[in-house]
Amino acid sequence: MTAQESMKKIFCLTIPFFVFCSFICANAHISTQAHQEAVTMVVSAKDGSVFTAGKDGFIIKWTADGLGEHYQITELEIRLIALHPNGNDIAVYETDGFSIHRISVWNWGTLTRRFIKNFTNSVTALSYTARGSLLAVGTATVNGAVYLNSMTGRTVPKIKDATGIVNMIVGSASEKSAVMYSPVGHLSYYDMTKGTRKQRFSTETQLEQTFLFNNNLFLAGVKNGYIYVIDALSGSTVSKISANSPVILKTFEDSDLYYIETNGRSCMLKSVTAQYTEKNKISVGKPATVKIFSGLANASNITCSTKSNEKIILGTQGGDIFTGNLAVEDSSTALQMLTEKMYEKVLDIATIGSDFYCLTPKSLFKTSYDTGMVDTVGENNGFTDMICHDNSLILWSKGSRKPVSVMDLQTGKTSSIFTPKNNIHMLRLFNDKIVYIENNTTVNLFDLSSKKNVELYSGTGIQDAILYKETELFVAKSAASNPRSPLISVDTATKETVMLPVNGNVAFSLSYDGSTNLVYGISVSSNADDSDTMVFSYNPAQKKSTSIMKTAQEDTDAFLLQKESTLYTNIGKNQIRSYDTKSRRQIQMNRSASLPLKLAKAGSRVAVLNRDGSISWYTAGNANVLADWYMTVDGMWFEF
Repeated sequence: MTAQESMKKIFCLTIPFFVFCSFICANAHISTQAHQEAVTMVVSAKDGSVFTAGKDGFIIKWTADGLGEHYQITELEIRLIALHPNGNDIAVYETDGFSIHRISVWNWGTLTRRFIKNFTNSVTALSYTARGSLLAVGTATVNGAVYLNSMTGRTVPKIKDATGIVNMIVGSASEKSAVMYSPVGHLSYYDMTKGTRKQRFSTETQLEQTFLFNNNLFLAGVKNGYIYVIDALSGSTVSKISANSPVILKTFEDSDLYYIETNGRSCMLKSVTAQYTEKNKISVGKPATVKIFSGLANASNITCSTKSNEKIILGTQGGDIFTGNLAVEDSSTALQMLTEKMYEKVLDIATIGSDFYCLTPKSLFKTSYDTGMVDTVGENNGFTDMICHDNSLILWSKGSRKPVSVMDLQTGKTSSIFTPKNNIHMLRLFNDKIVYIENNTTVNLFDLSSKKNVELYSGTGIQDAILYKETELFVAKSAASNPRSPLISVDTATKETVMLPVNGNVAFSLSYDGSTNLVYGISVSSNADDSDTMVFSYNPAQKKSTSIMKTAQEDTDAFLLQKESTLYTNIGKNQIRSYDTKSRRQIQMNRSASLPLKLAKAGSRVAVLNRDGSISWYTAGNANVLADWYMTVDGMWFEF
């Protein structure tokens, strides 16, 4: 029996359920792993399952057995999600918090995207209409509310009047009317059949976590440590409740208002009753403590919560999910942590010969798909990136002035090579010469033999640089800076700069094929109407650029790797494409639960480093995933 067979037998013996699930749910991983960053939303479904979303771009569906189906849909933060009444489609607002504001709708059963729609301003509200025919989107604009066809994403003109900024949109059961709350202090009702506003009430301003309860008769919201209860039929405040870091539970099956209040290492579930009396007067009861929960590591870090049947589910700043049982008769009970930190994140991957080297926050180790072994070669002292050089590894940290160092793989010892003057943006190795970019403004060359450091080019918006035959430097940059081209060449001796005929607003991720003398790269073109991302080749002899492949969306975070006659890229974000430059054959490689980040190849084995720190293994020229490996906190591979 081979080492690989032995290891895979261990996997099958220790985690049979996980391996089985990886087949029936091919593109999602099933585990109790926590979100890698803060949980931003928790939404319960009618079948008792719960969806959580996080800043890590993952959506996790937690089923009744306590296991989560993990799938990363974006490299961006997810701020809002909404569940379709069918319980299967899920709408997502993804953003970088600056210029990207994107709504996408996913079919969770097939893990496919129905549509994607970009907005120029922040999205402030997201909800489906009662029957699911429309998706309501609140935007930070004068026009405010936008309605989309929930299946196609086409805009549906439903509201004639500009709503202004709204952070809550709730439709009626018949889908014939809707109510919206605006942070400027308006509660507005609309006739969806005519597209006109029926009534508007002045009310409390700047409320967050807004929620209608008790058959939409009352509005609740949070501001400055208080929960406001507002008469939804007049806009008047009927109660103001002091609460410590309150998190409102948006539960539609309950007539009372439920919220979580934190206190030290415990949290309390409280309820408030608001109703109209027989004399048509409003009665608001005092907050009642439903349950006191202990066992929360840091109660002040609760970010979101929901109620599902007889349980509450809490999301935290650290990415963990907690659940509390409401059916227990005791007034005080312990929360159960649904998640655990099972895996160590792989930060970078590189190859020497047939061996793959992986960098984690704690260590650096050698591994191989064919042996399955983990051989630790040294400790990681705060580095985030690495490049292989002969029988050593050059270590550096992106966005840092940390000294660039080298690790001897025989001894495991690390020594400093040089200290950059500014933060390193990119570092490349060409034979014995290190080319590195500082602060997107300067390209430097450090000679490992002579130990000399030379500045080769300075400018603004520099993204990448490669040496070409050691006499010429190709620099990828923003076309907005001089010279106004996304790709330029620089004579390393005379520093003469030449603009090259490559289209786009910006170029990056350069690669050089020594056998054909071609330069490859990625460029992005974007304007008010559309955008695209293109893989191109540039022939220095003919001074000509050629488009190889293109995707109709902006992707400034893509990578390109050239190995022999094959190009690997993840433009389009969702999958890796391999392109044979000789046969022009293109293969779309299947992805795992996480989005691909980087690729390394040794012999016939291809390893893809995913954004969650896992490794997906392939055979070169084949689209199928051989296995997905996660490094456990105990230093062992965990296979899906």
